[in-house]
This record gives sequence, structure tokens and C-alpha cells, in this order.
Amino acid sequence: MAITVYGIPNCDTVKKARVWLEARGIAYTFHDYKKAGADGAQVAHWVDLAGLDKVLNRAGTTFRKLPDADKQAIDPAKAVALMVAQPSLIKRPIVEYPGGLLVGFKEAEWVAALG
Repeated sequence: MAITVYGIPNCDTVKKARVWLEARGIAYTFHDYKKAGADGAQVAHWVDLAGLDKVLNRAGTTFRKLPDADKQAIDPAKAVALMVAQPSLIKRPIVEYPGGLLVGFKEAEWVAALG
């Protein structure tokens, strides 16, 4: 099963997710936003699949530090542009696996999807 984990290596939630995968012997590829950036078409696809409210991390400091103009009237296109410019705005981790997408780390969802 080809699994890709997208995130930032020093994020506590990403660390928990990676430990969870490793403890179960589930192989994955890690995509580091800080080094490799975020692809606009891929982020738009995530928004289509999971919804803007789930993919855009409004709770983080990166979002809170945005100018008020950027925080207002956020539609999917504007949100994707913001997330590509500042990948820390993307909820972490995002996991692509055959047949699905996981956003964030909720163990029950992960067990159901990945075993």
C-alpha cells in the first residue's frame, strides 16, 4: 500500500502519526512542506475531497498572524493560494493512501482506514 504523509517534521501531531505508523510496520513516504513545498493542484484536490474547513488550519499561529484581509472572505481558491504560499496553514498531517485521505490524526479514523 503506497502511503504518503504530508506535514512538518517538528509538528507534534505529525510525530504522533509517524510513530503510530512505524509501530504498526506501515511503510510510508514523508513529504516535508518546509523542504518540498505544497502543490496547488494537490491542495485543491484535498479541499475537494475533505472540505475547506477540514484542510485549512484556522487554529494555528500561522493563520492568526495573517493580515485581516487574508482571513476574510476565504473561498477555496483563495485558501489554496494561501496554503501553497504558507504550508503551515494546512492541517497536519494529511495522509494519502489507496482509496482515501486522512486529515489530522485521530487514531480511530486511522485504525479504520489503515488497520
